[in-house]
Parts: sequence; structure tokens; C-alpha cells
Amino acid sequence: MKFIKIRKAKTHNLKSINVDIPKSKITVITGPSGSGKSTLAFDVLYAESQRRYLESLSAYARQFLEKIERPDVESIEGLSPAISIDQKSISVNPRSTVGTITEIYDYIRLLFAHIGEAYCYSCGRKITKQDPQAIVDKIASKLERKLLILAPIAINKKGAFKHEFEQFRKDGFVRVLVDGEERLLEEDIELDKNKKHDIYLVVDRVKIKENSKGRIAEAIELALKVGKGVVTVKDMETNNTELFSEHFSCPYCGINYKPITPQSFSFNSPLGACPECYGLGIKHQLDLDKVMPDKSLSVREGVIKLWRRPKYYFYQRFLIEACRKFGIDIYLPFEELPRQHQDIILFGNPGEVVEFEVTAGKKIRREFRGVINLLLEQFNQTDSPKVKSEITSLMQEVTCPACGGDRLNKESLSVKIMGKNIMDVSKLKVSDAYEFFLELERQLNPMQLEISKRVLTEIKARLKFLIDVGLDYLSLNRSASTLSGGEAQRIRLATQAGSSLSGITYVMDEPSIGLHPRDTSRLVETLKHLRDNDNTVVVVEHDSYIIEAADYIVDMGPASGRLGGEVVACGSLNEIEQNEKSLTGKYLSGKLKIEPPKNYKKPIHFLKIKGANVHNLKGIDVDLPLGVFVCISGVSGSGKSSLVFDCFHEYATKAKMGLKSDVCEKIEGLERIDKIIKIDQSPIGRTPRSNPATYTSVFTDIRELFAQTEDAKLQGFTASRFSFNVKGGRCEKCKGEGYIRIEMQFLADVYVKCDVCGGKRYNEATLNVKYKGKSIYDVLEMTINQAYEFFENIPKIRRKLSILRDVGLGYLQLGQPATTLSGGEAQRIKIAKNLIIPPMGHTLYLLDEPSIGLHMDDVKKLIEVLKRLVDEGNSVVVIEHNIDILKSADYILDIGPDSADKGGRVVAFGTPIGVATKFDTYTSYYLRKALGI
Repeated sequence: MKFIKIRKAKTHNLKSINVDIPKSKITVITGPSGSGKSTLAFDVLYAESQRRYLESLSAYARQFLEKIERPDVESIEGLSPAISIDQKSISVNPRSTVGTITEIYDYIRLLFAHIGEAYCYSCGRKITKQDPQAIVDKIASKLERKLLILAPIAINKKGAFKHEFEQFRKDGFVRVLVDGEERLLEEDIELDKNKKHDIYLVVDRVKIKENSKGRIAEAIELALKVGKGVVTVKDMETNNTELFSEHFSCPYCGINYKPITPQSFSFNSPLGACPECYGLGIKHQLDLDKVMPDKSLSVREGVIKLWRRPKYYFYQRFLIEACRKFGIDIYLPFEELPRQHQDIILFGNPGEVVEFEVTAGKKIRREFRGVINLLLEQFNQTDSPKVKSEITSLMQEVTCPACGGDRLNKESLSVKIMGKNIMDVSKLKVSDAYEFFLELERQLNPMQLEISKRVLTEIKARLKFLIDVGLDYLSLNRSASTLSGGEAQRIRLATQAGSSLSGITYVMDEPSIGLHPRDTSRLVETLKHLRDNDNTVVVVEHDSYIIEAADYIVDMGPASGRLGGEVVACGSLNEIEQNEKSLTGKYLSGKLKIEPPKNYKKPIHFLKIKGANVHNLKGIDVDLPLGVFVCISGVSGSGKSSLVFDCFHEYATKAKMGLKSDVCEKIEGLERIDKIIKIDQSPIGRTPRSNPATYTSVFTDIRELFAQTEDAKLQGFTASRFSFNVKGGRCEKCKGEGYIRIEMQFLADVYVKCDVCGGKRYNEATLNVKYKGKSIYDVLEMTINQAYEFFENIPKIRRKLSILRDVGLGYLQLGQPATTLSGGEAQRIKIAKNLIIPPMGHTLYLLDEPSIGLHMDDVKKLIEVLKRLVDEGNSVVVIEHNIDILKSADYILDIGPDSADKGGRVVAFGTPIGVATKFDTYTSYYLRKALGI
């Protein structure tokens, strides 16, 4: 069968559609936001593949499967095993890195274990474990040289060594080398026992001949025995010495090393992990600026902020009594106290005991070890999660001083290949690491190449796929928790491309997220690689470049929510463009487009950022306009987020709190801003209980409305009765979740509908209360568009729903769990929430790629919302790659010219037309195309 045939799919808003998806082709499913693209791809195609897989499992697993809902579809024929590659973050585990999740680091560990060269971490000399025969062969090759074969007895050690000299004489030895001087053992050798000495036993003196090998072998065997596995050979003519060891140890320093294995380079194993930070690379320590945010306060006034609270009365009292004992003025501001007194308060006075009365007749005697030690002691000893959380909030992450953030112990970090240890290699960005391994392959000798050939092939292939999906700027030691949803998805894509599977259906959710147009072409090549391996690639996508590269297009619509769920058009790019019903086709053909503004707003002022130096920013000065719509552009990894969030937002937030930050020298003009709102792609809630209605507070208004109905008043129901988070109105079997979790042990947990409430979250009495014939559950099941019509006579609710519609979210259900929302949807809900709240002075909005998940038509609506914020007297700064948004901005700051260490500078600035015509950057190239210049 050449097609995956889906018949009468009715899941969610799908309207009994029939779709044929060609096998071994790239199919793009597109259409307006909420039209049913993800439902078709993930909730029908992928879900049915997973269900069939689960049915093939053991009887233990199958006993639960009758409760698992199958997609509402009549039939799917020709379905192959499916792998989903979505936008969810890979891991929040601090031990997960780009290298570990792609398995590249595992292969690098193998490489270092087998061809790595070990060096002594103390003296830096190379360490080799040599077989006695190899030592003999090497010495025997020094023909005609006069050599001393020595057994090291003491290297740089104190002592008289009388007993050792006597024993050697009895054993028949004649000479020793003492501090470089040859002495006879029959002499009475007197040494100063308080000085350090170098002592070697002379095992043999030999002139190397063709027939000397037997004698050398005997001498080496004896020397190794006496020298405990170490032998020194001295050339009598040049005085040069050479050490050999049959152990894996440094013969100069006497340090023994464990055998090198792949585990030696794992920071998740005790064999490799740094013993100080246990392989995390960071430690937590108290931040004095958080412990004492206001140093103008005295001890009496509560300079230790946490101890002002009543529950910490004992510690505050202890501190005051300690100050009195040591003669420290408790009424003088902390910052005015002598340095010695400040140190006593913070770090204590060792050995000094403070006695004070806690309650009437009860005295305590304790050593005062200082505020820092008391807080740490409290943190380690308390069983209270709240106290632990409060003290954790006073801490900061610092680089581990033992390993310098490299996670491994010093022995493992002393193993090198081409002069780099494994962490030096992991710190390289992906493109540089690829070049490193290419060069390594050229430099290896035939034996090393034979050992490492397969490992190098795997490493290079996986690095190449990371480069092809536009992640060449990432380093292998980058923590997985810091990756964006788009980066995480493309890493999964690269991992799959490297696995060389065939016969698979890959289902992807907007893999172009976070990619500059320059990098999209490389992503398309990776999709084609998967296709050419006889895989079916199904992509939910809005990016025109990827749509145009598809073999087949399914256009969903015609609108969102209940007005969507239909296949508007399907076929080749040309067929879609010519289909009059296809909104996507109209944008692709150019019949519809987002027009740039006729006039650009001029900045009213500038924020002047001086010396921005976080991550890859090169100590740059940046003028950030106020009162306009600003786009920060640049290729992936160029430093956009570093500038906006890690530099500007970090500095401004701390400045408002009166704290200092070293991310830049200073920022001038912050007094012109009353409020900064950061709107990123992080989830709006971590549990299914959070949803668009609760997050925007419109659910509070809806609950209050239900509480005003006649039925509710008769039964004495208040607004809290209609909350699924508290007892009373909710179903107690499922605790208001509507679903019950079943633990599957070796499988992922399964969620089944509650058999008491039928998934409706509330008990029967609550569901019997109706407004206009609908229960509270019915309202939560409505889309925002439906609710907007339903509450037409309630202005307060309708206004909030109107704003959610304006940001292109009318298709979402009011009660849709926050955990099912994409990063782009979560971000637009945050935008709506901030639009709902009345403005307070001049607000600066910082947004991170708000176009994620938006169809071209929805991008148009988003631009209108952002411009509305500016028209209300605010400033908007957006990190964005979408060319339609870039050309609609008032001002562009282009960061580049490339990624990572080749980026970090402002390479273009001005209006979109100015950037397109006056500069030559990647962004200006695509702007010229978009503007028709």
C-alpha cells in the first residue's frame, strides 16, 4: 500500500474527514491555528500507532487497555510504527546535556577510554603502563650505550635509610645513587634524616650489545621487583634518565591511577564524577546580597531579612546576644560596622560560647559560628520543606571550585586526545567539534584508527545531523534544561536521523521553531534524508519554505475550532496555490500578504546598554529604542536571548531591587520605564488543573456568574462551589481532574476517565446548576470563540475573551489543560493576560518568538495586538525570525554576524527598509526579498 488511509476521523473538531497520506514522502499538514492539524497528526495518526503497539504487549498491560480511548476514527490502513518528535523540553535533569541525550558523549567516552593519553595531574608528565618485555625491547635498542639500570627506593623523601642500605648490602647489591652521587654500600653512608633525598639502587651496569637482551631482562625483572613496579634507566654518558612503570602510575610523583574505562569519563558515575559537586559542575552557596538585601539596616532592625519573621525569633535573639558579647553595636547600620565586626556576624568567632536566656529560667550555651553557618546548619537539619525553600531562595549557583565546572575528577580530566581533555571537547560548539574529529581521524596511527574507526563514524554522523538541523552553535556540554522547545525538538530529529531507521512514520510539530530563514534549508535536507531512508515524514508546519519543499500538502480549515476540522485542500504546492478555498494557498501564491507599515513610529527615547558581556556578547554597547515596536533578529545562537533576557532583563530586575549585576557595565534610562513584563515560552502551569480560563482569571468571573443563578442561590452555593480545586463541588473520586491515573509500572502511566463523574470534574449537584441551559462543565468545554458568543450579555467576561480571540486563541477550549498547550500558545495567553490588566505607566514588554504555532493569517492578528500595545504608550521588544513580523516592526536590531563565538555583535539597526538597504547580513538579505527591494 502506497498510502496511509485515514477514514472518517472525528477526534476533537475533525468533521469525519478522509485523508490519504503518501508513504515514503514528506507531507506537511498546515492551516490556521486550531483548525485540527495537531489533532490529525498526533491525536489520530500517532495515537493510533501507539495504541496498536500497546495492544501487542503482555496480558498485564492489556488488562488496562480497554479503558484507553482509541482515536475517534473508523479506520486507518497502511499505518507503520510511529515516532513523535514534538516541542516538549527534553529534560529538567541537571545531569542531561546535549552530548548525553544525543549519545555523542557516550561515544566520546569510548574514544577517550581506548585511545586517550593519560597525564599526571600533578606534574603533567605522560603516564603509560608498560609491559616488562616492552621495557626490555626499548632498552635493548640503545646499542653501544652504557647504561645504569636503577630501582627507585626514595624520591624526594626525608630519612637516614640506614635499614634499607643494610638490607641491600646483605642481598648482594654493591652500589646506590644518593642525590646523584654513586656510593658503595660497604661504606658507612650517613644522611641527614631531616632533609629530602633521592635514592636509587644500582641493579646493573651494562653496555648494550646485540647479545645483551638476556642480561637486560634479568636486570629489569629484578629492578621492577625491588622498585615496586618502577625502573629507571640512566645513560652514563649523557646523564639522561628515563622512567618506566609496569603500573598505571606516575613514577615521578608516586601517584597511582585507576585503569581508564568509559565510566572514568561519566559524571553520573562515582568513578568519573568530581567528588566535590558529584558531577553537577555547580554548588550552591548563600548569596550575601539575598541574605542581607538592605545593608543600611542594623542588627537590631533585622539586617538578616529571613530572621525578621517570628518563627526565626531564636536565631535573631542569638545574633543580638552574640553581638553584645563581642562588643558589636547592634544599632549601627551593618555597612558602617568595622570589617572585623562584619566578619564575626557572618562567619562567627570560633571557640567563643554565647549564653542567653530563651524563656524564663531556661538558658542556652552555644558556640556562635556566624549567620552563614547557622543558615546552612538550619538548611541541613530541618525537615520543613517551607524552611528549606526559604533558605534555598537565599542561595546562588556557583561553579564548583574543585573541577571548575567540568563535572569530572582530576584524574579523568588528565586524559587527553590531541591536547584536549574530554570536557575541552564537550565545550566546543557542534561545528567545531565536527572539525576536531575530522582532524583527529587524519592524525591517528593505523592501530589507533582501527580501534576507533566505528566510534568516530558514529560521532561524526551525529554531529553532522545536528549541524544540518541548524544546531551547530550549541556546545555538547550545554544543559538540556536550558534548551528551548524548538532546539529540543531538532535534537530529537537529529538523533532519529542518526539512527538510520526505515519504515517509520515520523510525526513532527513545527521543527522550524527558533530557526532563522538561513538555517531552514538545512532542516529541509534532514527531512529529506529521513524520507530517502524509506520513512514517511508528517510535519505540522506554517513555515512557507518547508511547505514549499513538501511532496504533499494537507491544508486544514477553513477556520479555527468548530469552524475548522475539514480538509480544505490537499495535493502538490501548485494545487494548493490554485485552490480558491485554501487560505494557506492564497498566502503562498501571494494573493494575500502581510503588508509592511507605510510609516514607522520614531523612538521617543533610548535605553543605553553599556558593555554587555554575558555568554557570547562581546562587551557591546546597544541602544534599545523606547515607545516603538522593536524586533531583535539574527541567526540561531547569535546572542539575541543573551542580550534581551540574560543581560537587559537580568540587570534591570536586579537594579529595581537595588542589587548589582555583572552582565553589563550599566544601563542608562531605566527610570523611563515603570514596569517590565517578560513573556516567554515557559508553561502557564505545571499541572492539568491550570488552563486558559484560570490563568487569565476569566474563570473567577464565570464562577461568580454561576453563583448568582437561582438554582445556586436556592442551594446556598457560592463561587467556590464551582471550583474543581477545592472540596464541595468537585468530584472527590478524581479530585476534580476528570481522569484517574493508573500506574503501569514498566509503562508510562495511563489516564482513564473517572467512572463517577464521567470526566466532568464536578459532582451531580454542581452540574445541575445551569446558566442558559449549560453547566459549569459545558462552559469549560467551550472554545473561547463559542464562549464569546455564549456570554454576549456579560461585558466583563466578554472583554477578557475578546482579548484572547485577538491574540489568535479563539480555537482553544476554556478548560484545556495547560500541560497540552504549545510554547507559542502559552506565550500568547500571557500576552492576553497582560492586555487584560489595565496598564500602569510606561510598560516594556519582552517577548520570545510569539509567532510560534501561528498561521500566516494569525501572524497578521498578532502584529495588530503588538502594535496596539505600542499605541497605548508602551514599548515592545520581540525576539523573532518570522520575516512578516520583522518587516512590520518600527525598528530592528540584528545580532550576528553568525552564531556562538562568531556572533554577539550588533551588525545592523534601524527601520526594516533601512536594515534591508544599508546593511549586508543574513537578515537584510531575506528582508530585501520580503520587501521586494
